[in-house]
Amino acid sequence: MPSSSPAVVLENLTKQFGRFTALRGVTAEFAPGRMYVIVGDNGAGKTTLLRALAGLVRPTRGRILILGTSDVRAICSQVGYMAHASLLYDELSGMENLRYFARLYDLADTSRCADTMSSVNLDSQLNRPVGQYSQGMRQRLSLARALLNNPQILLLDEPFSNVDANSATQMVGLLAGLRDQGKTMLIVTHQSSLLEGVADEFVQMQNGQIVNRSQRDANQ
Repeated sequence: MPSSSPAVVLENLTKQFGRFTALRGVTAEFAPGRMYVIVGDNGAGKTTLLRALAGLVRPTRGRILILGTSDVRAICSQVGYMAHASLLYDELSGMENLRYFARLYDLADTSRCADTMSSVNLDSQLNRPVGQYSQGMRQRLSLARALLNNPQILLLDEPFSNVDANSATQMVGLLAGLRDQGKTMLIVTHQSSLLEGVADEFVQMQNGQIVNRSQRDANQ
């Protein structure tokens, strides 16, 4: 049973880049074991919000609590982050990429790499360098990397970008299954229709603020 405590808490979160304010006093809570889909126009602050949660940008003001702590390093092993850019090593194969990241997580079980590749419908025996992957394959491998450490919190930025319809459907099923296992997800996407049947809540951002939150009908 999911904890009653919020998985993520934002308190007056503000981020400025010079004169530009990307996040404007965002205050919100996100419950554990739920899938949140973050939508909004370009420049609404969606990616900055994910990067702040991942510890990649420091807030100008405000506070972030993840799993009850503001110490990002203390919980980094429990957070999986998928950036919009794949951030993969093109000269390595898919398995070599995952084995490299597994070492960073001190994961000695190499079968975890193969299982994670299979979960996103990629062949762990494929020796082709990632530089020769299609964009959709790169996206799926990037998702596999985010799942590698079996995190409790998943932060996904445009996971379906340039992914074919069949693979996107499989990815949605995988994410729904992980949510049902108790993982908390914040997903930024311009393809929110893919998640209409499985998302727990849609969070709309505009001009660096959360302007609307709508929960999925439990009868759907």
